[in-house]
Amino acid sequence: MNTETSEGAGLARILVSACLMGDPVRYDAGHKWLADERLACWKQQGRLVVVCPEVAGGLPTPRPPAEIQQASGAEVLSGRARIVDIEQDDPTEAFLRGAHLALHAAKRHGCRLALLTDGSPSCGSATIYSGDFTGTRREGEGVTAALLRANGVEVFSQHQLEALDRRLAELDSRTG
Repeated sequence: MNTETSEGAGLARILVSACLMGDPVRYDAGHKWLADERLACWKQQGRLVVVCPEVAGGLPTPRPPAEIQQASGAEVLSGRARIVDIEQDDPTEAFLRGAHLALHAAKRHGCRLALLTDGSPSCGSATIYSGDFTGTRREGEGVTAALLRANGVEVFSQHQLEALDRRLAELDSRTG
């Protein structure tokens, strides 16, 4: 886990998906770098705690694509659903381990907000893939997003930067 913590004392902190910061941690060893001045500013302010739950959980890069099977992250957390990769292996335990490590990092650094990559079986906050490896997305959340929300962390996707920025300003105004 990489944390950008040189400054940021007293400022609201944000747990952020490592792939959004340009780290090549996705299943295909790629990234989803988010070129946005707000993210660059938050990094410079020392607000960001950068994590890839999948890599933290022990999955390699690259790795076979994986999808939650006909369920959502909350059901994986409760043991009612599994995650399967395209080779039909079951990496569920690594996804669960990574989600718990991300939650631990959020708690340790006081993150009340998270910026996660939508679509991911870990970080999807509004949509995840369907579970049949056809590239179809459906409504749902990943394992990490579900665990963070269940523990009071507000989760935003890369498509919700404006809402995250507003919420960050609200939190800062309460502490300032």
